[in-house]
Amino acid sequence: MQISRLSHRSFHLLAMIAATALLGACSATTPAPSSTVPAAAARMALAPSGTLRAAINFGNPILATRDAATGQPSGVSVDLARELGSRLGVPVELVLYPAAGKVVEGISAGAWDIGFFAIDPVRAADIDFTPAYVVIEGAYLVPQNSAIASNEEVDREGVRVVVGLGSAYDLYLTRELKKAKILRAATSPAVSDMMVADKIEVAAGVKQQLQADAKRLPGLRLLDGRFMVINQAMAVPKGRDAAAVAYASQFVQEMKATGFVARALQRHSIDGAAVAPP
Repeated sequence: MQISRLSHRSFHLLAMIAATALLGACSATTPAPSSTVPAAAARMALAPSGTLRAAINFGNPILATRDAATGQPSGVSVDLARELGSRLGVPVELVLYPAAGKVVEGISAGAWDIGFFAIDPVRAADIDFTPAYVVIEGAYLVPQNSAIASNEEVDREGVRVVVGLGSAYDLYLTRELKKAKILRAATSPAVSDMMVADKIEVAAGVKQQLQADAKRLPGLRLLDGRFMVINQAMAVPKGRDAAAVAYASQFVQEMKATGFVARALQRHSIDGAAVAPP
């Protein structure tokens, strides 16, 4: 797959990015600065212990998974964390989590220095976001014989929607759904299994994860289109020196501009995701 030469899916994603880029930019609590932040100041702000502790969320397979051969963390967020550590001249410790909600819980414990999240106003209370580096889609999965034919038909009385606890979809749908009831699985990868086991009407999550689940579990189908666009960004816990998010923001913009993010998506065989606009 050539990310630099847009596939049809990537073209579709970039078309809808144009309509959502402003929203994602406004949601980031700290825009990319115009001046260069000295590496020494960024190192003290981002890795005060001398090690850059990077929270890695396995709940989103677009960002991180375990390598099938070695079991080691792998993915675009892992690549970005290691590259940032290299730029700062410090070792990187990967702090592993099964779900985004668990990563957020790690803030109060001071367990990590940088994380990788979907930009969301609820999370912005505790996190400063960089600009987005990847844009992905949220989708719905339903039983093959479901009467629900479109995304707009999900928000009805009597419809239950299962999401991963604390995920971007949980936060978004909690705000947006007025009639349907939200149920929560322990992690995002567990939503389809919970849906089948408990005979729940709808599962919500990353489109690529649900597509894989529809192949793995018989009798399921994905609804056309998307119910949300997810802007994935790097994040720094609030309270850090301003140099932390400023340098991280510069870093993300450079990683997009130089093709690092696009090459990482290609290297990890990620389809259906697009590099976020500058």
